[in-house]
Amino acid sequence: MNMKFHPSVLQSDEDLRKLSALIKTYLGHGGKHVQFNVVSREVLLKAQQNPAQYRDLVVRVAGYSAYFTPRNHAIQDEVIARTELTRISREVS
Repeated sequence: MNMKFHPSVLQSDEDLRKLSALIKTYLGHGGKHVQFNVVSREVLLKAQQNPAQYRDLVVRVAGYSAYFTPRNHAIQDEVIARTELTRISREVS
């Protein structure tokens, strides 16, 4: 299972306790593997502009983990697009 979190949702001790409970619950119900990506769009854009400063940045790319900065620009843009979470509003009838 792969999960993405914006860094802003994992700032407090309570946030980390909730993440811990999520992991324990998932594994306790038979989950075998979980991977988290905790990175903001802003960090990914900075990594595109200054790759030497972000050499150790690892992201999820189409089913595998990879260092972000060596990927070509098209793949980096795809990762950035998937990282951006937007709110979709819907009308309720």
